[in-house]
Amino acid sequence: MTLTDRLNRPLHDLRISVTDRCNFRCVYCMPKEIFGADYPYLRRDQILAFEEIARLARIFTAHGVRKVRLTGGEPLVRKDLHRLVKMLAEIPGLELTLTTNGALLAKQAQALKDAGLNRVTVSLDSLDDEIFKAMNDVDFPVAKVLEGMDTAAQVGLEPIKVNMVVKRGMNESSVLPMARYFRKKGYILRFIEYMDVGHTNGWRMDDVVSSAEIVKMISAEMPLEPIDPNYRGEVAERWRYQDGGGEIGVISSVTQAFCRACTRARISAEGKLYTCLFAVQGHDLKSLIRSGASDDELSQLIARVWGKRTDRYSELRSENTIDLPKVEMSHIGG
Repeated sequence: MTLTDRLNRPLHDLRISVTDRCNFRCVYCMPKEIFGADYPYLRRDQILAFEEIARLARIFTAHGVRKVRLTGGEPLVRKDLHRLVKMLAEIPGLELTLTTNGALLAKQAQALKDAGLNRVTVSLDSLDDEIFKAMNDVDFPVAKVLEGMDTAAQVGLEPIKVNMVVKRGMNESSVLPMARYFRKKGYILRFIEYMDVGHTNGWRMDDVVSSAEIVKMISAEMPLEPIDPNYRGEVAERWRYQDGGGEIGVISSVTQAFCRACTRARISAEGKLYTCLFAVQGHDLKSLIRSGASDDELSQLIARVWGKRTDRYSELRSENTIDLPKVEMSHIGG
């Protein structure tokens, strides 16, 4: 039975962070000065086992979840992730996707496809090596990410979606080159406004390049027109090229309020349930599981939490909310 919250939003999507670790140090997510060599990452016994994740996913599908996205940190640094994919792919009626930085995708794409993964979304913030390396801060080249995308497409993990976080003063000059390139490739490019997730990335409103600005920039060269969302609760606003040459998406995570249609629950790397990307606290599922809770007890907790949900951070965002102790992106995923 589909759950609805107090604002009548159904539970439809589940995002599961499988690790808090990442092989990049992107300045808007895991800045190196915070996430250095001595950062206290979660131990293996502190994160959910594959069997625990699969068990929770089955319970969530009984409440209406039809799409699971694996995230991180970087999910592909979790050893043998294809084993988890296979477990989740055995759940009937579930769309299974993954968001990755692409660094390890070329090596793992075939195994992920064989295990039952449906498609991937790859994060890439510029086609310019110098800009991209400045943003990922580990000297990783663009070519390796593109190789991962192309390998994923070749094995059938399609449609490929590409996420670009745009931060003023860093990579707004890459918007048009990215649009031109991925239009030709036939991959769906989505631009994401730089967000105030967590409290370590030094977020400032002045650093945000608005979706409206991005659409105007692209449309001046390659005219765009708006199109309807694919489904209720889709975060990306869709635009297609007027000449029929594909589409882009923009995620107005700061300049527009998109909470009223949000259908997403999130499970963090340490097994906590969050009902908002900008949440300040979660509900501990891992402790319940490891203390012997039954499926019915877990199901009842999930129903209670979602049933009480009133989250609408993007509608309430103000100077008074920026400094709230929100959970870090590396724990909760995107």
